Amino acid sequence: MRAVHEADALAWLDQHALPQRCGVLTSLPNVDEFAHRDLDRWRAWFVDAAERTIARTPAGAACVFFQTDIRHGGTWIDKSFLLQLAAQRVDGAALLWHKLALRAPLGTTTNERPGYAHLLCFARNLTLADDSACPDVLPALGRMTWARAIGVDVATWAVRWLRDHARAATIVDPFCGVGTVLAIAEREGLDAIGVERNPGRAAKARALRLGGETGG
Repeated sequence: MRAVHEADALAWLDQHALPQRCGVLTSLPNVDEFAHRDLDRWRAWFVDAAERTIARTPAGAACVFFQTDIRHGGTWIDKSFLLQLAAQRVDGAALLWHKLALRAPLGTTTNERPGYAHLLCFARNLTLADDSACPDVLPALGRMTWARAIGVDVATWAVRWLRDHARAATIVDPFCGVGTVLAIAEREGLDAIGVERNPGRAAKARALRLGGETGG
């Protein structure tokens, strides 16, 4: 089952309870996706959105964020720091792991965006088994279905982790874009729920199918 709701993500999360056996995998929008392009307004929104996403994830379920840092006005904006600020506001939320996924080969000098992305996993009342250990650095994002998408390989890895180690039967992406995470969840035998406020992207998220990429 794949369901895509055309709505504001945070309003939808406030109005709907997520399935108990779900895993959340999402990527929050960057400042350049907002008309105002105001860094302080975006930063406050980002922390609030992350807090509400973590808080709405059921106890015993895991919430994974995929985010890439940015440079803005000569300064570095560390989104993993913002996510951890948000988690501190949620009673009982803990950081289970923090991974890096390479966006460019090691030793490459990149501009504007760093050569890696963050994967951070938060949860309340979730204890991992000893066999949940996994690599700290993922070698490549994989193919991207659009410019702002999570890479297919990284998304596949995260979906499988949520299924195999956090007992997820449904994958939820409240900022689903064109539906990369949803298509991978469906391909991996899981139900998927997405939220996207842009009608065109929501239509693509309902239709996207992925082939034989297997992830790392």
